[in-house]
Amino acid sequence: MHKTKIDLPKGKREKVIEILNQCLADAIDLKSQAKQAHWNVKGMSFIALHELFDQVATEIEAHVDTLAERITALGGTALGTVRVAAQKSSLNEYPHEIFEGSAHVEALSSALADFGAKVRKNIDETAELG
Repeated sequence: MHKTKIDLPKGKREKVIEILNQCLADAIDLKSQAKQAHWNVKGMSFIALHELFDQVATEIEAHVDTLAERITALGGTALGTVRVAAQKSSLNEYPHEIFEGSAHVEALSSALADFGAKVRKNIDETAELG
């Protein structure tokens, strides 16, 4: 743990860092799932979905950066490599056998909903820690 001026006790900071690193792994995985949809979508509405999935990935990337910077501000190390994300992500694996736009919309929207539910739970947990 690195020194910091943040006034949370060390034990609480360690727990928040652990929660944020889990969220970071999930967010990196979620971004890669959006790119998987972007690269592989076929069929009706191709261009609209292709662009939408890329925009989703771009939006997630901004949150990945915010999470990582918050972890380091708390004195932790952001565990943001692809290998760590693959090992630690709690999201379901993205289906590799789909191509139709509607199937990608279903798969990615399910991943986004799962991620959102986990983030809300994390907000509650970290709020209790201070």
